Amino acid sequence: SMSQDLSELLKEATKEVHEQAENTPFMRNFQKGQVSLHEFKLVTASLYFIYSALEEEIERNRDNPVYAPVYFPAELHRKAALEKDLEYFYGSNWRAEIPCPEATQKYVERLHYVGKNHPELLVAHAYTRYLGDLSGGQVLKKIAQKALQLPSTGEGLAFFTFDGVSNATKFKQLYRSRMNALEMDHATKKRVLEEAKKAFLLNIQVFEALQKLVSMSQENGHAVQPKAELRTRNVNKLHENGPAARKESERTSRMQAEMLTTSPLVQWILALGFIATTVAVGLFAM
Repeated sequence: SMSQDLSELLKEATKEVHEQAENTPFMRNFQKGQVSLHEFKLVTASLYFIYSALEEEIERNRDNPVYAPVYFPAELHRKAALEKDLEYFYGSNWRAEIPCPEATQKYVERLHYVGKNHPELLVAHAYTRYLGDLSGGQVLKKIAQKALQLPSTGEGLAFFTFDGVSNATKFKQLYRSRMNALEMDHATKKRVLEEAKKAFLLNIQVFEALQKLVSMSQENGHAVQPKAELRTRNVNKLHENGPAARKESERTSRMQAEMLTTSPLVQWILALGFIATTVAVGLFAM
């Protein structure tokens, strides 16, 4: 019934796609801590493009009554945090290095289209991303920190750190109450529910597209970077970018032995494990 609170309607409407993501075989690998630094960096890059688009459109509609009640930039926005992570992983020239796959670009385009043409649907995208980040982010943070041997001081994990939220449970309750108070007729609510399902599917399509990319890489024999190339790149980055690059070089060196004894198929399955978990644990644990 459309008389229900919007937050409950969203939860019910996305149940099927939620289960679809949870049942992917990749999620189990990440839960075991099986993810490499390279794959983690690629995921972080895609998240940067997604959140940049989302938050650009949120800023565009910050005073629009269809979104203003759930405008919490200090508490939720992730773009600045992702910039810190990318600089840590890639160095000062990260903007020129990070890739934007076609599936990620499709997600970005949808966010811009909604923000400019149907801002009443923006809440669907904000809900699926931010509340998921708050719910599953701390679990993912601990797994990534241990698996990648990242510093206990939090470098490389700013995305998962919400300094503006002292109590995640209470904040989510506040967010849901604000969202439920948005003025919407039944037709608009229905469109928001459909947009939420679309948002979840766009996330799933991101890692499905990477799976296809993986298959192509395996066919071409480029799934694993040669040891000499890895060493040369690390030395160059060490001189170009200073301490941050030196930390990455040390982490990469520790992981090379493991990477080089693992088959391309297994490595890429582990990568997709992280992506699937980001969607399933993060987005859906609401």
